Amino acid sequence: MPKPHPVIWRVFLTVPLAAVETFETLLDLHTDAVSWFLDDPASDESDDRVLWRLEGFSKTPLERSVIEAAVALAAATAGIAAPVLGLDRIPDADWVSANLRDFPPISAGRFFVHGSHFEGTVPAGRIPLLIDAGTAFGSGEHATTFGCLTALDRLLRRRRFHRPLDLGCGSGILAIAIAKAIALPVQAADIDPVSVRVATRNAKRNGVAARVRACRSDGYKSRALARHRPYDLIVANILARPLASMAAALGRHLAPDGIVVLSGLLVRQERFVLAAHRMQGLSLLGRLRIQGWTTLVLAGNARARL
Repeated sequence: MPKPHPVIWRVFLTVPLAAVETFETLLDLHTDAVSWFLDDPASDESDDRVLWRLEGFSKTPLERSVIEAAVALAAATAGIAAPVLGLDRIPDADWVSANLRDFPPISAGRFFVHGSHFEGTVPAGRIPLLIDAGTAFGSGEHATTFGCLTALDRLLRRRRFHRPLDLGCGSGILAIAIAKAIALPVQAADIDPVSVRVATRNAKRNGVAARVRACRSDGYKSRALARHRPYDLIVANILARPLASMAAALGRHLAPDGIVVLSGLLVRQERFVLAAHRMQGLSLLGRLRIQGWTTLVLAGNARARL
């Protein structure tokens, strides 16, 4: 008998760019996972009048009256009219399989990301990444993962790294990409034990199980991460606030001439994240902006070798 799939409750609303952070905080308090993206993909993400759709997902039932009261308070704080609140129960279904059917192959530099359902031919000269994200984040489809892969492709063409770290590895896609590109061990870590298992499984399916070491770690607190530092390449695709709060720990784990790739932040959050890392002596080497999201490339010092 097939195993039943969990029921998920979803709350969703649209708000202008200036209110995104306020409502993200609200949904983060009431749900298990939060996502946000342009309500109309064709819109100019830099326009403050453009609406962004936020969605929160919860494994436990959500009470509309409680959420509506919180939304009204957040709207007053942000100085906007209370947005229309949507609340529904996602039907019991195999959403992973449904996502796989809709997940087309993606090219990011040399990397060619595809799911197990892909039956085509990998283009010549590309590095294939077989990724079924499952319940872990990272299929290459999101602008942050795409930005990291694109940045990594450029960096790995220009410099030989010896001790890379993928913090917040999710599906393991970035660690696997590095391991396949440079054929050296890569340390991966995530606070979520499910993500660690998914990353380990994906590494095995991509033939790099011996190179990708995935462990559970709350930020940089794992002994395994401390044991293998300093890292000459750190990639962290998380969220703006955790990135900023962990900047000092990143500085302690980064080699003096190391390179950092950060993502998971909106364009409007760049200054906040950059300021935290500049306090650690890092300098900005470049940025990629994709669909309202930013990927930052930083250097341990101004003379970092590329």
